Amino acid sequence: MDKEAYLISRLNSKYVGDDAAIIGNTLYSMDAFFEDTHFKREWMSMSQIGRKAMLINLSDAVAMNAYPKYALVTVSLPKELSITEIDELMQSMEQTAGEYGCEIIGGDTIGGEKLHLSITIVSESKNPLLRKGLKEGDLLAFTGTLGESKRDLDILLEGGRVDPGSRFYEPVLRADFVYKARPFLRVGMDISDGLYCDTNKLLDMNEYGFDILDNISDDVGFSGEEYEMLVGFKKEHLSTLEAIARETDTPLNVFAEVVRNDERFPCKSHHFL
Repeated sequence: MDKEAYLISRLNSKYVGDDAAIIGNTLYSMDAFFEDTHFKREWMSMSQIGRKAMLINLSDAVAMNAYPKYALVTVSLPKELSITEIDELMQSMEQTAGEYGCEIIGGDTIGGEKLHLSITIVSESKNPLLRKGLKEGDLLAFTGTLGESKRDLDILLEGGRVDPGSRFYEPVLRADFVYKARPFLRVGMDISDGLYCDTNKLLDMNEYGFDILDNISDDVGFSGEEYEMLVGFKKEHLSTLEAIARETDTPLNVFAEVVRNDERFPCKSHHFL
């Protein structure tokens, strides 16, 4: 049983199901970034930890064509963290949030054995991009180049080193592409659990299957925490979206067509290993 899906299914709210909950023009989202679950302190500087924690939360707003406005940050602080390290962590989060027009307005701190961060983002959108709305014959595509995050995580787990510019440290958010492409997209979401699993989520929500157009390797399909975009759109909009992709320097990879079948990708949970 997928315990994450089961837990979500126990919530009785009409707002559950997308990357963020939409109430009016306001969107609310939250993600955790926990030591020894998402990262190890020996892998990353405080600045890298703060930046990635904020980026993966801003990603939910960006993925829904929303503009982040405010952030609430909860931090579990181990007692051995120095004042200098705390300053580095918070300055990194504030700077990263500011790059997207977002302000940290509060939160909570507690003492703990590990460095855990949980961030709530409040954003705004007049035309949010949802997960539901696919139609038969639509195309599915992803942005960027997938696989680097899993590759570099495996290297780190084996005690190796990776480039400081790795996607594992620094996810690339496709804000410009999403904001310009929104009129031509039916659905979208960010890729946090891997292309295979997230495509399955999108298909399950819309009660469709797929025909593969471009084979995906397992190294690509199983790579989680990519934070690239998974999008669906009418075939007739492909050339327009390809032009927007070139304009925003965003690789766009069409890999499947939406059809009426029960086809699904293999999916491995990233939450309970």
